[in-house]
Amino acid sequence: MAQSKNLKCKHLHDYLKTLPTSVLDRLYNHPTTCLAVYRELPEIARHYVIRILFVEQPVPQAVVASWVSQSYSKDHTTVVDVLSGLRVWQEAAIPGGLLGWILNSTFKKNLKIALLGSGKPWSMSSHLEVDSKPRDIPYLDTYALERWECVLHYMVGSQQQEGISADAVRILLHAGLMKRDEEDGSPVITREGFQFLLLDTSSQVWYFILQYLDTVETRGLDLVECLTFLFQLSFSTMGKDYSTEGMSEHLLVFLQHLREFGLVYQRKRKAGRFYPTRLALNIASGHNKSHMNMHREGYIVVETNYRVYAYTDSNLQVALMGLFCEMLYRFPNLSVGILTRDSVRQALRSGITAEQIVGFLHMHAHPRMVMAGPPTLPPTIIDQIKLWENERNRFVFSEGVLYSQFLSQADFEALHEFAQESGLLVWSNAQRRTMVVTRAGHDDVKRFWKRYSKGGN
Repeated sequence: MAQSKNLKCKHLHDYLKTLPTSVLDRLYNHPTTCLAVYRELPEIARHYVIRILFVEQPVPQAVVASWVSQSYSKDHTTVVDVLSGLRVWQEAAIPGGLLGWILNSTFKKNLKIALLGSGKPWSMSSHLEVDSKPRDIPYLDTYALERWECVLHYMVGSQQQEGISADAVRILLHAGLMKRDEEDGSPVITREGFQFLLLDTSSQVWYFILQYLDTVETRGLDLVECLTFLFQLSFSTMGKDYSTEGMSEHLLVFLQHLREFGLVYQRKRKAGRFYPTRLALNIASGHNKSHMNMHREGYIVVETNYRVYAYTDSNLQVALMGLFCEMLYRFPNLSVGILTRDSVRQALRSGITAEQIVGFLHMHAHPRMVMAGPPTLPPTIIDQIKLWENERNRFVFSEGVLYSQFLSQADFEALHEFAQESGLLVWSNAQRRTMVVTRAGHDDVKRFWKRYSKGGN
């Protein structure tokens, strides 16, 4: 997956659209996949699918469009593109030269199974004896956070790095969240990595899993099998244990990787049962659906004097705050920092945006600040952080080539006119007979000048 300057997390549909047609067709052979795709469709799209789910012939496109009023015509166009891009439906000819929509036959069959029952039972739904040492929901939440924070500790260079495997490091490198240092070859965090740290937990996990899925085939695993299992996990029940009986060897390997990242809990590698954690629930939804952050109480208080108080003993949480704060004091359960122009600009240079800083402070605001709001954060602090970002955006830098010392005004105007008409001019000053053209356009301007010089003077 290509990395961009601003880290973006793909939604389920965005990800599925990047898959080859053959992979999508295989995915739709599983009812859980069809139900997961249907669940994340826009409301109008779900309405269309249900209305034609039991229709065996194509429905005219004009008829489908009439199901929504004209005020929702843009939404209708968007929905058509979504359903077509996901191969949920396809165009089909109708007698009379018209075109209609008909559901993908594989998707239709398996969505019916998911909604109405029947079909083959999931491999993990095998009967289990009662667990002698059951794990409750609070235990699973704590376990999931501890496992996931091992990855984050490693990224920020914390001393608490135990528990992360070489395989997880390879995923971080593949995702562009870390890179090899040129001097000693050790992994160091990148601009995208800094942005990644300030995302909410569910978005971090979804992005990380997408990068993992991008490498499953190089590990000898089947992408369709892994995705189908993830979709099954997204429909699991918190606190309930599931069986590993009947799972293929590849799926058992995948399960161990999910165990390492905190998506499932398994007492031993060869145990016949596992517990999905909250990180795995609705994993396919990508953004904010697992509500993992809602089970961690906020700890940050921001004052109008730019002081930031973190009521926590977590080294990771203090390290994250240190990405954009100048840390002043550290006590057993309290750390104090201050937002300064230099500390915020350092974060901006690292690739973090003002919006991400404000979002992080909002997301981890102490309950007392939430109860006192709105607004949760002092507006002056939000405005100042954005102003510090705008300071860096006053100038736009672009490479160019300077032309000066023209012998006559006519020469300058001829070259100026050519560069302007060709869209190559960056800046000019007629009084000083000076101009700047783009670096890419330098060769074209130079060739024109040679022709002009030979023919004109």
